[in-house]
Amino acid sequence: MGFCHLSNLYLQRPIWFLISLVFLLLLLNGRVVLSDPNYLIGLGSYDITGPAADVNMMGYANTEQVASGVHFRLRARSFIVAQPQGNRVVFVNLDACMASQLVTIKVIERLKARYGDLYTEKNVAISGIHTHAGPGGYLQYVVYIVTSLGFVRQSFDALVDGIEKCIIQAHENLHPGSIFVNKGEILNAGVNRSPSAYLNNPAEERSKYKYDVDKEMTLLKFVDAERGPVGSFNWFATHGTSMSRTNSLISGDNKGAAARFMEDWFQHSGGGNLYSDDGVADGIPRRISTIIPDSHDNHHKLLELAASFQSPPGRPAKKILSVARRVRGALRQADKPGFVSAFCQSNCGDVSPNVLGAFCIDTGLPCDFNHSTCGGKNELCYGRGPGYPDEFESTRIIGERQLKKAVDLFNTASEKLNGKGGGSEVVKTCPAAMGFAFAAGTTDGPGAFDFKQGDDKGNAFWRLVGSFLKAPGKEQVDCQHPKPILIDTGEMKIPYDWAPSILPIQILRVGQLVILSAPGEFTTMAGRRLRDAVKTVLMSSGHEEYNSNVHVVIAGLTNTYSQYVTTIEEYEMQRYEGASTLFGPHTLSAYIQEFKKLAAALTSGRSVEPGPQPPDLLNKQISLLTPVVMDATPPGVHFGDCSSDVPLNSTFKRGDTVTVVFWSACPRNDLMTEGTFSLVEILQGKESWFPAYDDDDFCLLFKWSRPSKLSTRSHATTEWRIPQSATPGVYRIRHFGAAKSLFGSIRHFTGSSSAFVVT
Repeated sequence: MGFCHLSNLYLQRPIWFLISLVFLLLLLNGRVVLSDPNYLIGLGSYDITGPAADVNMMGYANTEQVASGVHFRLRARSFIVAQPQGNRVVFVNLDACMASQLVTIKVIERLKARYGDLYTEKNVAISGIHTHAGPGGYLQYVVYIVTSLGFVRQSFDALVDGIEKCIIQAHENLHPGSIFVNKGEILNAGVNRSPSAYLNNPAEERSKYKYDVDKEMTLLKFVDAERGPVGSFNWFATHGTSMSRTNSLISGDNKGAAARFMEDWFQHSGGGNLYSDDGVADGIPRRISTIIPDSHDNHHKLLELAASFQSPPGRPAKKILSVARRVRGALRQADKPGFVSAFCQSNCGDVSPNVLGAFCIDTGLPCDFNHSTCGGKNELCYGRGPGYPDEFESTRIIGERQLKKAVDLFNTASEKLNGKGGGSEVVKTCPAAMGFAFAAGTTDGPGAFDFKQGDDKGNAFWRLVGSFLKAPGKEQVDCQHPKPILIDTGEMKIPYDWAPSILPIQILRVGQLVILSAPGEFTTMAGRRLRDAVKTVLMSSGHEEYNSNVHVVIAGLTNTYSQYVTTIEEYEMQRYEGASTLFGPHTLSAYIQEFKKLAAALTSGRSVEPGPQPPDLLNKQISLLTPVVMDATPPGVHFGDCSSDVPLNSTFKRGDTVTVVFWSACPRNDLMTEGTFSLVEILQGKESWFPAYDDDDFCLLFKWSRPSKLSTRSHATTEWRIPQSATPGVYRIRHFGAAKSLFGSIRHFTGSSSAFVVT
């Protein structure tokens, strides 16, 4: 079916606006030469971890997946590329499930208040990595905040504040520089989780590609004219689902881990060989051995030193202390921001990091190919990551595989970005609706009840349940066919909009790199069709700069979220991705239509008029999450006291796990932004403690718990898996927290374990 025919179908149907905001920004004549750079480049990074307790996590829609600690911290990372007297682009990568329309609106408002029209919705893109282990409640549409008990102001504020600060940081660090681009394949970081739907695409089309998922990573290397390399951003498609639907620790999943690993690698090696003398221990290049001289070589003396530091009572502390003691904060120089590395998301719709395949947990046999069920039940079918059954290990491995390719591309990047650009417009499809297979979930996180993927019929009981919310009319049923409608979200307006109806699309251009900012999860083949369509328009324009070297990448989950985009053939199969393609079978054709218009405007230099603005629903938000009332400890116990200390005269080996439990308070009292809840310190000399690892390290877990939901008492558990690269010596574990009194005042505290020896 040709594209023109699909366009006619749009005009024949009662329709809604799917895409009404279209933006374009290009950098003109930005030829980059290291000795005479034409670009200004700036990078920034800021903590967006958010509330580490009580808040439902965004991604799996599992009401029981509630945050209770930190695996490692979440960050917003940004780059700005500008001409000294010309246009500029801002790209922000979030360690979050997806971007939020409301977050984007409020960030733009703040930027306009600070910088005027320098940064607007026309040149700012905000994209999520799609981790399923971050706090939810920050989107403005009902369907995305049901499981988080409505809107969560702390989650929202952490994102808006962090994005604004990372853009400010990038702006204030704009310096002349060069940008290089490189591409390469990663063969073992993603598999297709809906192969039966992929196989429904035309055989002739499938024969053009070697794999049923995209294996290519595209990387930008930023080089400051004076300081040298300052960062990298890359795009590669794989889901943020290495961490499971039962995980309750905040985590950037495999992409957040890869970013942390690469930033540590550069701090450690200055951009040298990934495999330095002390290697990549546990996938985490460390810097400690280069900072602290290893002078303690006598085990007996180490034990004597450790014995002199017994766990003291918890004590009050200043709020700034957890920030001041933070490992990476202490390493950064005020006039030289740290190296920034972002691992961005692309067309990951049907791509799973659980590369061993999907198996039934009851029999160990592979799941049903067409429906991903086990004996007809979707709840028993789970994908296995490379570290199965250890989800932390799977996260590390998939993160490290992306890291290795990124380092290789970074070190061999030689193609400089240079070039021109221009921009444009509007489309129409069905109102949003979710199909029955949406409720079945995926092999990365199965759903519940008797739903299954590949269901194009539905059943009477669940149709009745759905109709209590909103019964779809005949026009909507016909428009969405063959999707059986479970929830007619696009036509539900009580208490306010359940799903978006106005979506932004955007093209950003930096030299010969073209970034397609899309507010959803494109499947592999859908993404290929979109990239090819845009590239064809660019290369057929006759402009020299759009030659065979033009690089087109999709930045998925950008500026807002509207779930999935499949090909029409995949939609017919009604796997999870097809059932979650909200706007009907022609959603992809609509996107292609509009991106082709934008690309044509880009090549001609035409400006684009923005369509209607998306609604700002902040004042309509409802929150049912109960606030922290107060924190308490048993009589005679201080906040920060050790509840379970390390044994006296303890010695641990690298690879061992050290566990300490403290009397604590709810982490929602203070998010410890740019600080840490947990800290491992190493003794230097006989009395000076030096920060070695914090809760932004992959090897250190911060876990928070209370005996019951209404209890005022709680514990903080720190688990430190000692890396192979840890320096032998005397260590202790510290905890930072903030307790709330019955009258609402907040008091910060700290506590520490007894010292122990690591050999």
